[in-house]
Amino acid sequence: MKEYTTEQLRALAVVGAPGSGKTTFMESALFKTGAVDKKGSVDAKSTISDFTNEEKEHQSSLSTSIIPVEYNGYKINFLDTPGNRELISEVDQALSVVKGALVLIDGTKGIDVGSEQVLMDLKELNMPTIVYINKMDKENIKYDQLIKKLKDLFGNAIVPFLWPIMEGGKFQGYVDLVDMKTRVLENGKVVEKEVSEKLLGEVEDLRESIIEGVAETSEELLDKYFGGEELSRDEIIGGLRSGVLTGDLMPVLVGSAVKDIGTIDLLEIIEKFMPAPNDLKPLKAHKPNSDEVTERASSDDAPFAGYCFKTIVDPFIGTISYIKVFSGTLESGQRVVVSNSGDEVKINQLTLLRGKEQIDVDKLHAGEVGVVTKLEELFTGCTIADPKAPVVIDGPEIPNATIYVAVTPRNKRDGDKISSALNRIAIEDPSFEFKRNRETAQLLIGGQGMAHIGFVLEKLENVYKVQVDQSDPKIVYRETIKRKAEAEGRHKKQSGGSGQFGVVRMRFEPVNPNETEFEFAEEIHGGSVPRGYWPAVEKGLIEHFQQGPLAGFPVIGVRAVLYDGQYHSVDSNEISFKLAAALAFKNALKDAKPTLLEPIMKIEVTIRDEYVGDVMGDINKRRGQVLGMEPLAGGKQRIKAEVPEAEIVSYTIDLKAMTQGTGVFKREFARYEEVPAHLIDNIVAEATKEEE
Repeated sequence: MKEYTTEQLRALAVVGAPGSGKTTFMESALFKTGAVDKKGSVDAKSTISDFTNEEKEHQSSLSTSIIPVEYNGYKINFLDTPGNRELISEVDQALSVVKGALVLIDGTKGIDVGSEQVLMDLKELNMPTIVYINKMDKENIKYDQLIKKLKDLFGNAIVPFLWPIMEGGKFQGYVDLVDMKTRVLENGKVVEKEVSEKLLGEVEDLRESIIEGVAETSEELLDKYFGGEELSRDEIIGGLRSGVLTGDLMPVLVGSAVKDIGTIDLLEIIEKFMPAPNDLKPLKAHKPNSDEVTERASSDDAPFAGYCFKTIVDPFIGTISYIKVFSGTLESGQRVVVSNSGDEVKINQLTLLRGKEQIDVDKLHAGEVGVVTKLEELFTGCTIADPKAPVVIDGPEIPNATIYVAVTPRNKRDGDKISSALNRIAIEDPSFEFKRNRETAQLLIGGQGMAHIGFVLEKLENVYKVQVDQSDPKIVYRETIKRKAEAEGRHKKQSGGSGQFGVVRMRFEPVNPNETEFEFAEEIHGGSVPRGYWPAVEKGLIEHFQQGPLAGFPVIGVRAVLYDGQYHSVDSNEISFKLAAALAFKNALKDAKPTLLEPIMKIEVTIRDEYVGDVMGDINKRRGQVLGMEPLAGGKQRIKAEVPEAEIVSYTIDLKAMTQGTGVFKREFARYEEVPAHLIDNIVAEATKEEE
């Protein structure tokens, strides 16, 4: 592969709903440009971009792959992303390092919920976008309705560059409305022809609307247009490109990736209309450990700055870091600093990727996407830069896990292996979490949904040879008291020789469990309990509070006051007063009114306007409290609420069902609150049953 300068580079994230044909389009682009002799197919599990065993099995992309395509003296780096919304972190990272996006839409499904969500996300980013209506060769394509729906969403920004030729409901080819040529399918091949008189009458108004849109991009062109002069081809292309770069125009193309129809036209439009790395505004970054903003132009002459947007841990190669060079150049052997940590490292051999194929190169220019291997200091979201001019590039926010399951290795010998495997998976996928809950003795894995967790478990089995059993995560409750109570604790034991003797009289008071877990005080007068035994009393309570009286959950929110007691000059010792303190609390319970506390989670739910009523009603049914709502761009609302954790164990699944897969939410621990009285018995019964 030849070396390309910044002006010759293009980078696009390929996005779309599952099944829209992203991976198949990649095969078509590689085949039509001569990069491969034979097209792979998803059904045959032979595509270049879906190369992992899990992707072949699911016949769907599960991670972002880089597909460079050389065309007409340019190089287009396509980042083929997963369509599953639970893998949104992959898409967000890809979008953070490109200057444009290609949205594939399955023409047979139309603008479905998944496609609409992708388009609205790009609109919020104001990213130059091309829409490609795929599978036009299938039956019953309602293209007019597709365009109407797009115009309903984006208004006059929607500009069809290619218009389909339909005869008897079947796709025969298309008219290029920019160059006014037709490309029709004859004997399985695309043939270019002049526009017939019949077609000219059908598309004349469409062509005129494009010209009018171009004229409005500058006063000079507008004067020329209203003066009755024809705009030149260069003026039309220049005006269209200007509109695409600003996000004011969104080209719509048609074709069939399976039959390679429209592929070359699409590559040509990307070359002509999508931005080179140096076309848009300079990158905004900030200096390490500072909010001071600095700009970096996409130029080889600027100081080097690159961003790691993806990490793979290969069992044989080690760490593989995907790097986007935002400014300057990167060469093999160059020393750089990891701006986030301050570590200085030496770059090993640089490579380009085409799927899993590695192509060695010596240098990456500004705007290029490449790979660095065997540098464990690098991680997803980190910035590497010139040590003399370090900067930090802020990447997208990595979402926290929203659903957890507990896992147990089927083979006990895999206990050590599973931690290492999960750590490697978490390095590759920062939106995946795992943690061991010491209180419940459960190993929890978390993700963006059950499909996401399923992919992780498949990788755990296929790559790391660890099989697990799943179970529901246990809620970590707490116990406390509701009333002040006093009691005596007396421990006396005599079994020959020195015995054990300790008596304490104590007062137990409830305090705010979210501010104080345990507080110990003494009000001893006259030496009834010597000072040396006070720590033993406190220690005895702390140990006893690890398992509460109701269901064995830790006790919090208690203030214990030692105010009197007795001791023996010979038989008293530390253990005697530890046991006496525990007995005092046990004896106080009949008056202290023990109860359960449950974790309350703060959640933020982002949904479309039409689902607000359903979601708010559902939150109320979950014993939740809505705190407020915030309107967002694109017809969305953000609902803030607090809900008991026990009520949202599977909320990710339920929210998707309520919102046709469009709703997302974040969660974090807020505080503990008392469990309603009518629920306590069931929780206690379940907890004591598990102990048995």
